[in-house]
Amino acid sequence: MVVPALNEAANLREVLPTLPEVHQVLVVDGGSVDGTVQAALDARPGVEVTSQVRRGKGNALAAGFARVTGDVVVMFDADGSAGAREIPRFVQALVDGADVAQGTRFRGGGGSADLTPVRRLGNAFLRATMNAAFRTRCSDLCYGYNAFWADLLPLLDLPDPDRVVPPDSPMLWGDGFEIETVIACRFAAAGLAVAEVPSVELPRLHGESHLHAVSDGLRVLRTIATERARVRRTAVADAALLDRS
Repeated sequence: MVVPALNEAANLREVLPTLPEVHQVLVVDGGSVDGTVQAALDARPGVEVTSQVRRGKGNALAAGFARVTGDVVVMFDADGSAGAREIPRFVQALVDGADVAQGTRFRGGGGSADLTPVRRLGNAFLRATMNAAFRTRCSDLCYGYNAFWADLLPLLDLPDPDRVVPPDSPMLWGDGFEIETVIACRFAAAGLAVAEVPSVELPRLHGESHLHAVSDGLRVLRTIATERARVRRTAVADAALLDRS
């Protein structure tokens, strides 16, 4: 389990004890100033804590992915919005044959206590764009509760999580909140079998979300366009190699 956290001490004290016994729980700290690291260590014996080098949820996840030692990766938010009791359903979907288990709030049994009308509308537009661009049928694009087989990590081709950049540099592609969309696009481009798992998004326990609906929504839209162009470039390059051979 990979759990990105930025100033989530109060949440981790409640969330980590609810997790089932799993091979590895990795909390990736984003430079918290509220005692997040110590809270994680106190809340769950055996938890592994690492720090991300850059900023952004995407970089935090990549830092966690680089340290995964188990067979299955579960992406899990630290704020209490993800229900730990749903984890076995995600894993079972993989055991039943899926490559990726993608959480959805918009299938039977799913739901959200946190979606505003603006976010709901934005999600509908973005998932329609995603489905048109990649010929997929996903019902929920902007939800970070997912699981997949760990041997698929190389397909994601994320930026090196340990690369250091100047503090005032623009965020690297894949380092921000667009990470869920990057992952969905790259798995879709690889033609993997994706099973949607109904999930209920719970209210954040403490603190405020780091998500900015408009700016992050525009970043997701840009992500879909960029990732679609990446697929086209790859197809052209592959065709050129075949011609030469």
